[in-house]
Amino acid sequence: MSQYQEDIKAVTHLELPWGRLSGKNILVTGATGLIGSCLVDVLMHREGQDYHVYASGRDEHRIQHLFSKISESPFFHFLKYDVTQPLILDVDFHYIINAASGANPILYSTNPVGVMKANIYGTDNLLSFGVKHNMEKFVYISSGDVYGEGDGRDYTEEYSGYVNPLELRSCYTSAKRAAETLCISYAQQYNIKVNIARPCHTYGPNFTASDTRVYAQFLRNIIHNEDIVMKSSGEQFRSWCYVVDVVSGILYVLLKGEKNEAYNIADEKSNITIKELAEMIAEIGGKKVVVDVPSDTEKRGYNFVKKATFSTSKLKGLGWSVNGTMYEKMCNTIEQLREYLS
Repeated sequence: MSQYQEDIKAVTHLELPWGRLSGKNILVTGATGLIGSCLVDVLMHREGQDYHVYASGRDEHRIQHLFSKISESPFFHFLKYDVTQPLILDVDFHYIINAASGANPILYSTNPVGVMKANIYGTDNLLSFGVKHNMEKFVYISSGDVYGEGDGRDYTEEYSGYVNPLELRSCYTSAKRAAETLCISYAQQYNIKVNIARPCHTYGPNFTASDTRVYAQFLRNIIHNEDIVMKSSGEQFRSWCYVVDVVSGILYVLLKGEKNEAYNIADEKSNITIKELAEMIAEIGGKKVVVDVPSDTEKRGYNFVKKATFSTSKLKGLGWSVNGTMYEKMCNTIEQLREYLS
């Protein structure tokens, strides 16, 4: 068993009120993505599981690849579904966790309308379904992007920075903001429970082949035995978090979060620049960092926010914590990626 799998197993032993899931149906959209797939893994590997997990995505082949070892479980169900379309199904989902989102920066310049629809229409379709089908709680996986450009302070959940709605890249930021407001609007109008999770920049092994976020490109370079290619000066300062830690945070939000509240998820020990991230991955892989000129399409998708660091005191108030170093977890990520390839 790889360290990544051990990490997943450790989350299943957290002291959480797991009994709230007993006998329930849980829908995870975006189950083929980095966060969604890890969340499904955790839920499906808990001993004594007596709840049903519905993994939703558009790519049936990727679902089969990711979840081949659990696909025969009577508690696992694949739901081929595009969240931009109304959900027509005769199943009550007691918990809906919406992790479906076009988070690939290339899409911000090549399909910005699709990015907005996935976030806004997708959230509306799922909330509308939940209202009619005995939903007990809805958790929206938002993004730290909602904070925009800050003033240098750590982002708290009450903070709101600057976003220019006329910039093309704002298709993602503005859609995430609108989807959050839509969640709160549904909660007020239909008296339902919602929570919003705001993960910082997240890394882990199950990114898609089309993912062009910097960490995915750097890891892809190492796996292909290439030098790290950095297409900027790398001065942007970011909070980062290992995907398994992000998922543990989401479960705290799901099972212990206060009604209608948002929670940041970040490892405050993993605040580094893009350049430092590149150098770390290069050191692990025994390569060097080279700088290349980005294409115009790549530039349009870049997040040029200078500093994006998160306060997590609110989530820690629920009992959540993070152990280990980013270096160790990046090594685990690369080990798992190499295992997948072999």
